[in-house]
This record gives sequence, C-alpha cells and structure tokens, in this order.
Amino acid sequence: MQRIIGAIALFSVISTPVFADPISQTKGSFQDKFRQLEDEDWPTPNGVRSATGAPGSQYWQQQADYKIKITLDEGKRHLSGSSEISYTNNSPESLPYLWVQLDQNRFRKDSLGELSATTGSSDKISYRAARRAMVMKSFKGGYDILGVTDANGKALPYTVVDTLMRIDLPAPLKAGGKTRFKIDYAYNIVDAKIVGGRGGYECFTKKDEDGNCIFEISQWYPRISVFSDYEGWHNKAFLGRGEFTLEFGSYDVEITVPADLVVASTGDLMNPEEVMSAEQRQRFDKARTAKSPVFIVTPAEAAAAEKKKVKGTKTWKFHADDVRDFAWAASRKFIWDSMGVNLNLEGSPDTIMAMSFYPKEAEPLWSAYSTKAVAHTVAVYSKFTTPYPWPKAISVNGPVGGMEYPMITFNGPRPVKDDDGNLTYSRRTKYGLISVIIHEIGHAFFPMTVNSDERQWTWMDEGLNTFTQYLAEREWEEDYPSRRGEPKNITNYMKSQFQVPIMTNSESILQFGNNAYGKPATALAILRETILGRELFDKAFATYANRWRFKRPTPYDFFRTMEEVSGVDLDWFWRGWFYSTDHVDISIDKVVKGTINTQNPDVEADYLIERDKTEPASLTVARNADIEKWADRDPSVLDFYNKNGKHAVSDGQRKKYKKSLKDMEPWQKDILSTKENFYFLTFSNKGGLVMPILLELSYADGTRENINLPAEVWKNNPKKITTRVMSEKELISVTVDPRWQTADVDVENNTYPRRIIPSRLEVFKGRKTRKNLMQKMEKAVNRDSLVTHKAKKSKKGKKDE
Repeated sequence: MQRIIGAIALFSVISTPVFADPISQTKGSFQDKFRQLEDEDWPTPNGVRSATGAPGSQYWQQQADYKIKITLDEGKRHLSGSSEISYTNNSPESLPYLWVQLDQNRFRKDSLGELSATTGSSDKISYRAARRAMVMKSFKGGYDILGVTDANGKALPYTVVDTLMRIDLPAPLKAGGKTRFKIDYAYNIVDAKIVGGRGGYECFTKKDEDGNCIFEISQWYPRISVFSDYEGWHNKAFLGRGEFTLEFGSYDVEITVPADLVVASTGDLMNPEEVMSAEQRQRFDKARTAKSPVFIVTPAEAAAAEKKKVKGTKTWKFHADDVRDFAWAASRKFIWDSMGVNLNLEGSPDTIMAMSFYPKEAEPLWSAYSTKAVAHTVAVYSKFTTPYPWPKAISVNGPVGGMEYPMITFNGPRPVKDDDGNLTYSRRTKYGLISVIIHEIGHAFFPMTVNSDERQWTWMDEGLNTFTQYLAEREWEEDYPSRRGEPKNITNYMKSQFQVPIMTNSESILQFGNNAYGKPATALAILRETILGRELFDKAFATYANRWRFKRPTPYDFFRTMEEVSGVDLDWFWRGWFYSTDHVDISIDKVVKGTINTQNPDVEADYLIERDKTEPASLTVARNADIEKWADRDPSVLDFYNKNGKHAVSDGQRKKYKKSLKDMEPWQKDILSTKENFYFLTFSNKGGLVMPILLELSYADGTRENINLPAEVWKNNPKKITTRVMSEKELISVTVDPRWQTADVDVENNTYPRRIIPSRLEVFKGRKTRKNLMQKMEKAVNRDSLVTHKAKKSKKGKKDE
C-alpha cells in the first residue's frame, strides 16, 4: 500500500503523467501512434474523391457493354464464340488504345503465373502437384484470338502481353466518346479438379459414376480493363491470386450447349419457353411465393437426363444490367431448386429468386441447406450494407470450392460415401457448406455492387465480406461455429512472424487467408463491438456501402467514411490494424493501493504501526529470541523511545496539526478525511498495437466493476502507462479484456495478481524401441526359414500317407 502525503502531494500525483522513460516528440524512440494518416499516407482529396469519403462532384467511371455469343463443345471441353464490346469513355482523358484482360492466358505454359510459381520443398511432391504438372505439360491453355475488328469489320492492330491485350485505335477515343469493337476467340476449358482455377469442368468418370460433367465457366470472355482516376489503365497481369478489377455495364449473352444441359447464369433468362418445359416454368412461378425451396428440375428428371444424352443443341439467352462480370454453369446432372425472397427495400427487386443447382452427389446436404442459405444471406447483407440489386442469386455445386460472380456463385462442399456406399456428411461439411455459400453470395455486395479493386487490395472485398459473413452466421443459429470474426480466433496469426500488413498488394501477401480475410474481419468486428459500438458502426458501414453502390471505392474512401459518419478519429486504429504487423498484448504489471495521508499524527502513527505488522519478522531476530540481551540485564539503557516505540507522537506535532486545520479550505479538509482508495494501475504494451484497455475490477465484497479506458490513454507513451482508479471498496484483483474482445495474444499477463495457469496432461506410454534394418532383415530371414520348414514337413507328411 502507498500512503499519499498531503493534499499538495496528492494533486501532483494526479496531474503528472507517469512514463516508463522520459520521451520527446522530436528525439529518442517515441512513436506517435495517433499521427494523422492524412499527413503522409493518404492521397489528397479532390473533385473525384472527397475528404468525406464520398464520391466527389466530378466522380467518373467507364462503362463497358457486351454482346456475347458462345458455344460449348462438351466432348472437346472447348468454348468458341465472339464478344462485341461497346466502350464509353467517361474520363477526362483521350485514350489512344484500350487494354483488355485475357485471364485464360494464365493457363499458358509460358505465362507469368505459371513461370513465377514456386514450390515449398525440393525433396517431395504431392500426387496432386505431380498430376497437375504432367497435365499442364501437354495442355494447350489460353485464348486463341481469332480476330479483332471495329464496328465496320475492319481489323484492329493488337498486342498480347501475357494476360492482357492492347488494342490500338485508329484515332484516340476522346472524353465522352464511344467505340465498338469485336473479338472472336476460343479456348480449351481446364479440368478444375486437376489444374485448379476459378472455373473449369468436373467429369464423373470413376467406377459406378455416370460419366457426365459439370461445367463452371468464368473468366471466359475478353474483358475490358479498368481505366480509373487513381491509376489510369489497370494493367497488372493476372498471376492467379489477385482477383479482378472490372467496369460495370449491360450484357446480352447467348449460350449454346447440348440440348439436355441445364444452364445457370448471371442475368435474366430471356427465352424460358425455348429451354424449359411448361411444367418447369409452372414450378418456377410457384417458387416465387414458396416458403421453402421448390424443385424446378427434380431429382428424377436429373437422373433421367444423366442416363440418356439427347442430340442437338439449345441456346440459352440472358440479359443483365449493372453488372461488372458474367459467369455461368451447365450440366445435365443438375437438380434445380428455388424460392422467392421479398426484402421490401428500395433499390431491390420485389422478388429475388434464391436458387441452387447441384448433382445427386450433393445430396442430401444441398436440398436441405443451399437455397435457404442463399435467401438468408441476401436478407442479412441487405440489412447491414446496401439492398441486393438483382432479380436472382444462385449457388452452384461443382469442382470450384468457392468463387463469386454477379448473381451466381460456385460452391464445392458435398457429402462423401460411407463404408456402405451411402452419402453422408460431417458437422464440418455441413457448416462448411453454409459458410461458403454465405461468403460467396455475400460477394454480390463486396465487390459485385461496391466495386473495389480486388487486384490491388484483396481485403476490401474479402475482409469486408468475411466480416459481414460473420454477422450473417451469427443470425443463422445460436453458437454458430464461425471460423473468422471472433477476436480469439486471430491471436495465433497476430503474434506470428511470417506476415505483412493488410495494406499489401494481393500478389505479395503472406498467409493469404489470415491476412486478407481473417484479420480485417476481426478488426471490423472489434471496431463494431468495442471501439464504436453497434449504432455508430452500423450507420457508417451502411453509408459506405450505399455511397459506393455501383462505384469504385479505394481504402481511403472507406477509412474516411467510417470516421466522417461515426464522428470518431480512427487513424490510430487503421495504422495499427491495417498498416502494421503489431499485435495486441497489454500486460497489467503492477497495482498500487494509495490512501490519503490525513496529516493527523496520531492517525498516521497507528497506520505505520499496522503497516509494520504486515512485514515478516527478521530471521536473525527470531533466532536470537532466547539470547539474553544487555537491556535485559541493565534496564537503565531503556528510555522514552523504547517505551513509546519508533512512531511515538509528540505534543508539538499535535499542535502543528491543529493549527494547519484552521488554515485549510473546507474542500481540503474533505480530501484529508476521505475514505476513498486510490489504485494506481501500471500497464505495458508488449505487442505494439495501441487499443482500449478493458478492465474488470473485483472487490472484496464480491462486486465487480467494468471500466473501459480509451485507446487515447497511450497517446503520450505507447509503451507503458499508469492510470488511476478511485473506490472506497477493497480491490482484490484486476483483469484486462475479461471477455477477450481485443484479440490480446497473451491472456496470462492480463490478470493481477497473476493466476495459476491450468493445463490438461495427456498420459502416454513410452515408444517401443524401433528395430534397425539388420534386426528387420534377421526377422524376415527367420520367418522365411520357418515357412520353408513347415512346407517341407507338410510335404513329408503327405509322402508318409
């Protein structure tokens, strides 16, 4: 316990900040964790992007409209067709050329993506990696560009640069101008189960399988590259990880496939009477108002289609507005179910059709959960972000584990066969399916509606989406087993060494899932629950989504919007979580109990006497207790001080005290007579990331008190601080972050006094001594000799008979 001496001394303690070491704003090791990011890290606001985080009065973006005709050759696993692109230059620049993305070129043997791939080991290789290498050796991947022509059919010069193509225009496309050109192309579809990627085919050709295929077709047409206000042409090659940056537009697409294939696609189906039976169309109309999924293509119809292929082709025609991409899937194996979702929100269609397409191998899991998870996601995300804008949302089961496109997603989890050949699924598979559907459908909002630059900043779609996925999972059922979002789940990554800041280009990220998905999702969860609170956060987050609906935000637009709408300076938060690899590790190092020195000499003498009693007796004194002392033999050496003790009070001290009381103000007397305890709590920031200090104080009377100190408590010293708590109660323990809200990586230094750490010990037997090669060979020789001996004995016995 610490005694605070005098009222003047008390106020000097209150007003003086406590530092571990002297610091200076300009010298030494001081780090300003609260320096404004606008000072040097963020771009200057302008007419295109305002300081509020909203699009400026001069905001612009380009537009690309497509008319595509494509034909699937099922037997050859080959696509061929043409894409007519109408491009509108809304920028203030004149464009002498256009850049087009050729993402399928990633699968060329000489692509940057293939040639820059590395391996983790030189002494082993997985079967999967070896198989892929052998297939890629002979696979002819990438686009065959058969022609590039202008609106009059005249050839345009072009240059292919890895996954990009530059088309040189006959004259610069002026600001506000439009141009139209056509690309004829073809390519071989990859086997997604072997080669990987975000699309491809899967064929069921094993024993007891039906031999049919599922095609999930993405990045399947030359797509115009982005030309933006902050980068100009976005012409960074596609290496396979950093996803896509695209322009909005309208699509008219005609997909010609074998006549018995069912097609799921972005956009409205424009010719249902040509590709669906009358009964299927009736079921679809019924599904609009159904409370649970209705089969459009029944399991029986899909099973029948698997067994007998129909000759000829059908062309499925789709139209989509305000989309940045287009994808589709096709198979005769597809079961198709659907149900309507009514959000009753401005900006959303009256009815959104939630749909699922899946093979029989996905049952019984998919019919139970897929479409319901789609409907749930559309509703929850619309509540927290911006209303879902399109007439349908699709989940397709096929070879791709999880991938998103406007109105359609590819999701991989499906049941497995047990020992009896029956399809069954584990708890992990069930929740894995629900979570991946929530996540991929969630991408309809980030980045398909809020059109962030995935190639540059992965976290802007994956991180924001994973956070909103966490919100949706919490609203699916109680205690949903979310992988990401809970602060405690990110601590191992946060304290790891092999990492880079979130604000890192997609191709340079280490620990991709933790960096781009888990860490930003957790940061936003903490921002919502602990820093801002739900009301401020939800308003700011929805404002961001609606401000940038069908527009292209940057991270700075997000950061500025969250601060502008919430009214809270968060630069320290963005710096710590997004610009650094610091982690949270706040240790409570010391607690000192201070009580006011009353200045009454008698009271203070009693205090000192009681304090002395708490000290252990000297070991030497204790052992000398039976030894006769000089004073025992000659009491004359004992005087006033021996009789009254070292804390004796004189009359002069008492007179001085009474005189001082007469000179005091009433408020000073109140301070000297207070029964309050002043507890001084010292904390150290071992992880480097400044965060609020969340405290739970436990008192001797059994009560508890929660105190939340803001992050600004670290503003003058981000390494070590002391703060004060006042209470008349007897404090017995202090816990930092008692509910694990801040992703603190070491909870063992979060309590004072320190607690005993519990551990569960696994009991095991010692390993048997391994036999060396000589022992194994001797055993084998002995075994062979025994077999030979038995054989000879048996042969002899037969002769005797």
